[in-house]
Amino acid sequence: MSERRLYREPAFDLAAKFRAISWGYVALLCLLAAVGYVALYAAGGGAPEPYAARHMLRFGFGLLLMLAIALIDIRLIARLSWLAYAGAVALLLLVLRMGQVGKGAQRWLDLGIIQLQPSELAKIGLVLALAHWFHRASWERVGNPLFLVVPTLAVALPVGLILKEPNLGTAVVTTLLAGAIFFAAGVRLWKFALIIAPLPFLVSYVYEHLHGYQRARIDVFLNPESDPLGAGYNIIQSKIALGSGGMFGKGFLQGTQGHLNFLPEKQTDFIFTMLGEEFGFAGGIALIALLGAIILGAMLIGLNCRHQYGRLVAYGISVNFFLYVFANIAMVMGLIPVGGLPLPLVSHGGSAMITVLIGFGILLSVHVHRDVVFDDAGDDA
Repeated sequence: MSERRLYREPAFDLAAKFRAISWGYVALLCLLAAVGYVALYAAGGGAPEPYAARHMLRFGFGLLLMLAIALIDIRLIARLSWLAYAGAVALLLLVLRMGQVGKGAQRWLDLGIIQLQPSELAKIGLVLALAHWFHRASWERVGNPLFLVVPTLAVALPVGLILKEPNLGTAVVTTLLAGAIFFAAGVRLWKFALIIAPLPFLVSYVYEHLHGYQRARIDVFLNPESDPLGAGYNIIQSKIALGSGGMFGKGFLQGTQGHLNFLPEKQTDFIFTMLGEEFGFAGGIALIALLGAIILGAMLIGLNCRHQYGRLVAYGISVNFFLYVFANIAMVMGLIPVGGLPLPLVSHGGSAMITVLIGFGILLSVHVHRDVVFDDAGDDA
């Protein structure tokens, strides 16, 4: 039986595609956004403004966009992969030229209704481009070092531009995301070892060439009490709030650290701390379980896909979401330096939310078109 016969022919009926969307997965995303509404309602002092109402408006728009993307044939998305990557790189160049400066970094493009952070779009574009490059490659071809030159350069370009903003945290996350796709595509472990081995010897050099605020974040991470009223204030207050929540929390709208304004950035970077103080350890574990279900669901969509492009895309999107979650929660617990990464679909902010939902739209397209055929003779790849 030919490979083509192993796949069911794709249905082009939009109604059938709409029914084929994983509505259980969509429900998980809506539940997470509802948690975000509750948290931002609390962050706003028990009022929908200024955070919670905007959060749901953005999610409503992003949800419609996600569902529209889910109906697009994954083969068309594959054909546009490198164009999406090029567009993301162009936006990174644009933000360095005319981006809005905030907190010492030039990371945002002001579009009026939303401030766009191109580095977030760059991660999605990179996932698509790498999936396109690797999805037809044989085990032997992936083992050829020359075959890895193009994807390595494709990673280095956006990472270099993100570092120039500067945005060290997102650059590290982008590099880890790319490494995960290289691993999933079959790149040999010894090649990763060649890259990782020199890193311990470069630590002091990299540290000396960091910006002052970046070095301060590392110093405070190692010893928060060294500057309790300055650079160490955020993480100290975060730990106090998390610890004071106990097993079941102080109760909704009863968090003292958050509502007395001891907790900084409670609506963005430290939203998990806000929830931990009011709902305690039990509430925090419940939220982590919901986030874990979303990550696991994305992985399962990839495993159930019959083509390698979809598997790699699903894997990349799930890893990207995991890195968001891990970095934010580990940061507020003091396990890694503070880096300014939001908790997706929970923290206040439109750029990260829309970008995450675009990624989930592509993931749902992988699910809807999991059995389509990529024609070897055509330009689907």
